[in-house]
Amino acid sequence: MAGSCSPLPDLKTLDAAALRTMLEAAHSELEIARERLLSRDQEVEYLKLQLQKLRRMLFGRSSEKIVRQIEQLELRLEDLETVKAERIQRSEVSSPGADAEPRNSRRALPDHLPREVEMHMPEHDACPECGGQLRRLGEDVSEMLERIPATYKVIRHVRPKFSCGRCQHVVQAPAPSRPLERSMAGPALLANVLVSKFCDHLPLYRQAEIAARQGVELERSTLAEWVGGASALLQPLVEAVRRHVMKAEKLHADDTPFPVLAPGTGKTKTGRLWTYVRDDRPAGDDTPAAVWFSFSPDRRGEHPRAHLSGFRGILQADGYAGFHHLYGDGCIQEAACWAHVRRKFYDLHVAHASPVAGEAIERIAALYGIEQQIRGKPPTERREVRRARARPLIDDLRAWLEKKLGGLSRKSEVAAAIRYALSRWRALLRYIDDGRIEIDNNGAERALRAVVLGRNNYLFAGSDSGGERAAAVYTLIGTAKLNGVDPEAWLRTVLTSIADHPISRIEALLPWNLSLSHS
Repeated sequence: MAGSCSPLPDLKTLDAAALRTMLEAAHSELEIARERLLSRDQEVEYLKLQLQKLRRMLFGRSSEKIVRQIEQLELRLEDLETVKAERIQRSEVSSPGADAEPRNSRRALPDHLPREVEMHMPEHDACPECGGQLRRLGEDVSEMLERIPATYKVIRHVRPKFSCGRCQHVVQAPAPSRPLERSMAGPALLANVLVSKFCDHLPLYRQAEIAARQGVELERSTLAEWVGGASALLQPLVEAVRRHVMKAEKLHADDTPFPVLAPGTGKTKTGRLWTYVRDDRPAGDDTPAAVWFSFSPDRRGEHPRAHLSGFRGILQADGYAGFHHLYGDGCIQEAACWAHVRRKFYDLHVAHASPVAGEAIERIAALYGIEQQIRGKPPTERREVRRARARPLIDDLRAWLEKKLGGLSRKSEVAAAIRYALSRWRALLRYIDDGRIEIDNNGAERALRAVVLGRNNYLFAGSDSGGERAAAVYTLIGTAKLNGVDPEAWLRTVLTSIADHPISRIEALLPWNLSLSHS
């Protein structure tokens, strides 16, 4: 080991036996080092697999616990990969030019990034060996990614005044519009504040601290005013997203608790954030995906009834009773979620190693295996494959569940999980005969992950209006991300023009209609 090795003896003075002993000792040390490296690399791969597994599970009631597990694994993985990088760096410094452990392969750097060329010419104008004239025969090019620290700048708008020498009429360019009247915040700054809070989960007081390190004093109250003003300015765009979502033939729906400070009590009450997702890409439809969030102060069923008052089609949701009254007149059809069924068995299997729960999980996994093979295919093809391959598995699963239920105590947790599945069987089967429907409601649950992460950081909203603002901004950021658009770049472009944009053409500012630059 480095730092503990004794000086190398003079090999010329050693006999064959001593040389053999020394080589065997060196070989033994190398084997130990190799085993440690293999063990560390195996742990890295294991951690990566665990992270993938947890990310797939990151929804539902246990999501916050899983988030904490992911954070712990991320820290351990970060530490192991840092140790590996240190080892590679030390080997390159101690043996420059030697065959070192390969670094991770790097992706090509994005074309849109600005390039700054630095030319490195040889020290000699002539050949250092013979003094002959040098001829250029090519070049080696490598690229290094660098970061320019985020900076603030002041844009001073100057409008000279001119007067007519004949009639004294004053001529001056009109004042440029601002996203927020009488506010010093430019569109890029507003976009950054919104994305930092609702996408990167940085509370406003932390943003104020970051700005202060660069000598810019921004009061938290000022940032709060900007968030409120920007969310009001963006409300027509939020409404445009809502209209787009509600035009769908199929929606994913879900909700999550959203603590809100109760006025005058110093305590919090539990509001709700509802999410409705339009995303038909898994069924081969290229209609832009979008998500709409709405806040309510409680979880009464009247809220989804109001949200979906104009919707006609298929609603994929969990078993929440507040959704049940929507299915009465047939205008909205219920599609249930196999992930919820699987989760109930999974929790039992983890807690009690239940063999019945374990087999149920394996049977449901077979249905998901079929879905992986037809993702992105058109609805007709998905329907035919499901009818031919998934329907027999589901019929066999029902018979097996009913048989197992007959041998279990009614108070058994496994029996409760089976009854949950059987009570929703008709809705669970609907995806078989309709290729537009997904096997589960993960589309809505993925949309709520940002809310769960943000809730861990800022704990609660300050009021019901704060919940409504959060819903509005989550709508815009979530929709941009669903379409593969950088939320900050999109909001920066939108905030540059929305104050003067005709409300009748607000759809032109939706992320799939607006061209963005990377500047």
